[in-house]
Amino acid sequence: MNVNVRSGWAGKKTIITGGLGFIGSNLARRLVDYGAEVTLVDSLVPEYGGNFFNIDGLVGSLRANISDVRDAFSLRHLVHGQDVLFNLAGQTSHMDSMSDPATDLDINCRAQLSILEVCREINPGIRVIFASTRQIYGKPDYLPVDEKHPLRPVDVNGINKMAGEWYHILYNNVYGISACVLRLTNTYGPRMRVKDARQTFLGIWIKKLLQGESFEVWEGSQLRDFTYVDDCVDALLLAASSDLAKGRIFNLGGAEAPIRLDDLAALLVEGNGGGVFQRMEFPAERRKIDIGDYYSDSSLIRSALGWKPQVGLREGLERTLAFYKDNLTHYL
Repeated sequence: MNVNVRSGWAGKKTIITGGLGFIGSNLARRLVDYGAEVTLVDSLVPEYGGNFFNIDGLVGSLRANISDVRDAFSLRHLVHGQDVLFNLAGQTSHMDSMSDPATDLDINCRAQLSILEVCREINPGIRVIFASTRQIYGKPDYLPVDEKHPLRPVDVNGINKMAGEWYHILYNNVYGISACVLRLTNTYGPRMRVKDARQTFLGIWIKKLLQGESFEVWEGSQLRDFTYVDDCVDALLLAASSDLAKGRIFNLGGAEAPIRLDDLAALLVEGNGGGVFQRMEFPAERRKIDIGDYYSDSSLIRSALGWKPQVGLREGLERTLAFYKDNLTHYL
């Protein structure tokens, strides 16, 4: 755990959009533990990862509101009186954004503007942390990728997420709504979506592995970095706590050097005590939007906020496998 993450949350009123999803529910658990008043907002659209089992054991410790971030009327009521908004709701599938770009536009772009307008009108003193993605960088010109790298999204999802994050920075600069953007990279851990690859390829690997099936590794020589969900939660809490985060954009990254996907697959199989995977060519429809090797330079958030990822990849995979060995049926 990072230093000073726990302090200051007791009694603080927090709202999490996408709160029944992967990162939102892990954040909610931490906030409840720290004594915050927590309200979750989630549409429970089947394709987007919300799952009531993600808050198993927390009933009575928080409020869960089934509402869509596209519903401005509902948000006006929910945002009122809140201290911090963790804005995590979004459509995460890159392929879905290409097959249904209008829906991606609605959720990842238009709804973000609507959320900020509600904050401006109802609660301009609220603090907003927006979860963006490393996908907006596109194919890297250099590695590791820092925040100064050109933004060249390769899919509709990346374009809309880029617009969403700049709306947040604009409202910070023009209207004084304190906003910070975190660009996440390959976040993984308990409660992530594993029934398909809409959220992360690692999820479908774990599902197939635990079901005794072979999983596919596309372009196994590619390099990636990974952030364990507890480290991501640390970053969200630090960004919401520090005045140094206002109006800033930060990359997240992993605790270790980047890893080849082949080696990641082997590490996962080792952690499971067995399993099989196949090396495959990239499917043609996915190759068009693939970004090649990618890993982040997260030195800015480390120096500015003191964030440091704590959980190594081997440990993170072991924790994740253990969770799904006990709970897989709730995620299928």
